[in-house]
Amino acid sequence: MIARMWRGWVRTEDRDAYVDYINQTGITEYRATPGNQGAQMLTRDLDDGRTEVVTLSWWSSRDEIRGFAGDDIEVARFYPEDDRYLVDRETTVLHFEVASGP
Repeated sequence: MIARMWRGWVRTEDRDAYVDYINQTGITEYRATPGNQGAQMLTRDLDDGRTEVVTLSWWSSRDEIRGFAGDDIEVARFYPEDDRYLVDRETTVLHFEVASGP
């Protein structure tokens, strides 16, 4: 199994709206892609008016990630309203081999 992780930062005042937006776009698309084993979003309020957002998704293989991300699975995928919310973002995505489960 492969874990896929991306991070971005929003204004804390926009946290709830961004979480709703990503649930309706990215998380929904992750879960609808064949080979996806689940997706989660994590948030962490920082002390500077920003909230860090992490998306985690679980995949059967790197080949199946391509069904969501395209040929270059290391490049982050963004949605039309992301610019409205994000104050900073990673433009690449990290992938990890899952070595052990819960």
